[in-house]
Amino acid sequence: MNGETKAKLAVCGLDCTRCADYKNGEIKNLSARLTYLLRGYERVASLKSISNPFFNEYQIFLEFLQHFAQGVCGGCRSDNLRCPIECHAKTCHRQHGVDFCFECNEYPCNKQFAGKTRERWLERNNRMKEIGVENYYLEQSKLPRY
Repeated sequence: MNGETKAKLAVCGLDCTRCADYKNGEIKNLSARLTYLLRGYERVASLKSISNPFFNEYQIFLEFLQHFAQGVCGGCRSDNLRCPIECHAKTCHRQHGVDFCFECNEYPCNKQFAGKTRERWLERNNRMKEIGVENYYLEQSKLPRY
């Protein structure tokens, strides 16, 4: 397995690079680019708000965009982890000496998630086990993250 691919994938199988908070992700980069391209648009938005009240909220849109443009998370395997998802796998994999949950002798354990989140966790890990981590990453990279 390519070490670069492993760094992009969380232990649970989520692709950290496609997260809106990832420091080098496409969402961050595109948001930064759009922020740059929209410099000075406030005046136009104000003019447009006369006929379209939607533009009254332009400042809120900019705040969201600027938030996405400042992604700072290094991913689940980094020391700069900012993921809000409660996930036992972030530390558990070190105790068991595995890179991904599906590699653990105790997989599937009952420590991870519940309900729909658990179903998705199982689907991701079973798919990695079935087709391999590299192929899984390539497959996932073509899909929306959310």
